[in-house]
Amino acid sequence: MRSWRTRSTEETRELGARLARELAPDGVLLLTGDLGVGKTVLAQGVAEGLGIDPREVQSPSFTLIRQHQAAGSILLHVDLFRLEPEEAAALGVEEMLAGEGVKVVEWAERLPFPVGGALVLRMQRLGESEREIEELE
Repeated sequence: MRSWRTRSTEETRELGARLARELAPDGVLLLTGDLGVGKTVLAQGVAEGLGIDPREVQSPSFTLIRQHQAAGSILLHVDLFRLEPEEAAALGVEEMLAGEGVKVVEWAERLPFPVGGALVLRMQRLGESEREIEELE
């Protein structure tokens, strides 16, 4: 298992851009961690690594699912913060995760099913701007 420490928003975004190479073209990234730990920042980095403007990727807490497309890449950004597992299942998230493009799911612990082959990361804040990001099995 891998782990990283980032000491700024920029470093977290850079890590996301590096992970995008692993995830393209159709991988799944599942993110867990407390509110404000940097999950959306990491998703912005993934977008940047895919050639998508990272400013387009914002926390979709109210829209739940946003699709971004550029340079032949697709990013599906899902935020399950406001949902219970049963509600996530009703949205058809399982089918979306099996579809085309890179999928990034924030609050992945709320998924009601396992996602085989996904990269699963747990993010923790260590200080004001320092984060630890651990790959889980």
